[in-house]
Amino acid sequence: MRNRIFFKLLAAFLVVILAAAVIFDVMVGGAWQASLRSEIERSLTQKTQLLAHRVETDRSGHSLADIAAQEGQAAGARVTIIDPTGKVLADSEADPATMENHAARPEFAAALSGRTGSDERRSASLGIPFLYVAVPFPGGAVRLAYPLSDVEAVSAQVRRRLALASALVFFLALLVAAVAAHWSARRLERIVDVAARIAEGDLQARIRETSQDEVGRVAAAIDVTARHVEESFAAVRSSQRQLETLLNSMQDAVIAVSADGHVQWANQPMDQLVPQGARLQQPVEETIRDPDFLATVKEATTTHEVKTARATSIVPGRAFDVTAAPLPDGGAVAVLRDLTETERVEKTRRDFIANVSHELRTPLTSIQGYAETLLDSTPENTAPTREFLEIIRKNSSRMSRLTEDLLTLARVESGETRFEMEPVPPAELLHDAEESFREIARTHGIDLQIQHLQKDDSPDKKSPKRDPRNHDSPQNGDSAVQNLHLVLADREAIHQVFSNLIDNSLKYGSNLGSNSASNSGSNSGSNSGSGSASGSGSGSASGSASGSASKYGSNDGASGGRIILGARAVPHAVEFFVQDFGAGIASEHLPRLFERFYRVDKARSRESGGTGLGLAIAKHIMLAHGGSIRAESELAHGSTFLFTLPTA
Repeated sequence: MRNRIFFKLLAAFLVVILAAAVIFDVMVGGAWQASLRSEIERSLTQKTQLLAHRVETDRSGHSLADIAAQEGQAAGARVTIIDPTGKVLADSEADPATMENHAARPEFAAALSGRTGSDERRSASLGIPFLYVAVPFPGGAVRLAYPLSDVEAVSAQVRRRLALASALVFFLALLVAAVAAHWSARRLERIVDVAARIAEGDLQARIRETSQDEVGRVAAAIDVTARHVEESFAAVRSSQRQLETLLNSMQDAVIAVSADGHVQWANQPMDQLVPQGARLQQPVEETIRDPDFLATVKEATTTHEVKTARATSIVPGRAFDVTAAPLPDGGAVAVLRDLTETERVEKTRRDFIANVSHELRTPLTSIQGYAETLLDSTPENTAPTREFLEIIRKNSSRMSRLTEDLLTLARVESGETRFEMEPVPPAELLHDAEESFREIARTHGIDLQIQHLQKDDSPDKKSPKRDPRNHDSPQNGDSAVQNLHLVLADREAIHQVFSNLIDNSLKYGSNLGSNSASNSGSNSGSNSGSGSASGSGSGSASGSASGSASKYGSNDGASGGRIILGARAVPHAVEFFVQDFGAGIASEHLPRLFERFYRVDKARSRESGGTGLGLAIAKHIMLAHGGSIRAESELAHGSTFLFTLPTA
């Protein structure tokens, strides 16, 4: 690494220095040589002009041959004199008679035209370059020819010295470059080493570069980044330790499974739960082999939704509630809650209630029978005695109903009651309920009707008016109900659900009868309090939604007092409802309506003889059917109870 950086930097410096040396040598040598030649040409031009002046003035005293010989020796150059036709008159180094006409030579051509001419060319006879300068004079022109061989020798010597100096400077610069490259490489190497240590997990590694150049700023940035990463990692580790402490302090077992089905983490209760302990980074099947648990974890991983299940084979004799939630990066985390003790306590409670209720049935029946016998045999004129006996009879009767409801609820919760599921038309269930309670409702001044909404019916649409006296009219929804799918249900159990809900509506939803429409609900509180659903009736407690009148039935016939039964299709099920037009229930009571013994208006519930178990019984019957039950209500707008049954 270091060698690669060093040689790269050194090669870069070498190229720069070499290029600088070559450019310097070429430019300086060329400039010097051009300057030298320019100086020689200028000097030669002056000498030629002096020669032309002497030829012009001294021609009568000396021959042209003598002048040429003398001036050529003095100037160190060859002298040639020609006439205007180009004929050579005299030459310092050759016989003019043997020389050719020089009028075509470039320098003489320029001189004969009245200008100073010059030219540089290689001599054909001597093979060396000459610099020729010609100047005109009256009667011809003179020329000096200076050999450039000496100039080339001097230039070569200068180039050699420049090359030597360049080489010396090059090696000195190369040495400096090597030192600089080595220093830069060491700085970069230190940065790389610290970065590698940080990558390996040593977050305390620092470069501590003091220079302010670019490399120094990079080092400082890496130090700042490492410091921030160290602080963030410390915070993450602290959070992780807190999370581990929290999870290990839980009573529930927790296990995290990756997307590929391997155990990532498990808390201490999980290690203690399985005999072999949780095997980290191993398939989850090696830790827990319960099929329900594995299916729940796999489903949560693939669907990215929270899934729950009940596992009974993780530890023999113990049951667990499994909740699996997806992890953001794939996989799932599962929480196992031990239900063994809870189920044991719940079973003990149910058994206790069932046993106590069973033991109370006989004495309560006896008390009620004796009270009725005494009432029959007591004279009418003994008012205090009859009043006391009537109180005994009423309370023993209420206690009998309570014990019967407790026994029923305990049997349904424990699964002791076996439901005979069979495909049943929804219309039959509705008609059975209507026929059973039609006359009872009439004695209360209430009209019991059947209604149905199709799938495409808008909740805001008003249903057509019906004749409350005609229960066989198609307007009662018979034809629509007949089109619903069969449901899986136990006829007697569903009849009991309808019985509880209708009885509840008769007790708590009927007092508003004609007032709900005529008074717009203004007297609902005074007439029936909040008893539209109290959860304390012998069969149930009612409760329903605030716009139930418009959604499941019309309000236009409320002036006669009505309870509406109906059903509608929902996905994979049929939803039944029982609607009244009583005072309604406040929203804060709705979540607790199906709890046992919960009462909205306790005084009114006891006066009506309710036990407070009706809705609890209905809820557990629906759970046993795989359905659900809910209530919708709003004060002064009546109540609607709805329950669903799966289709066959």
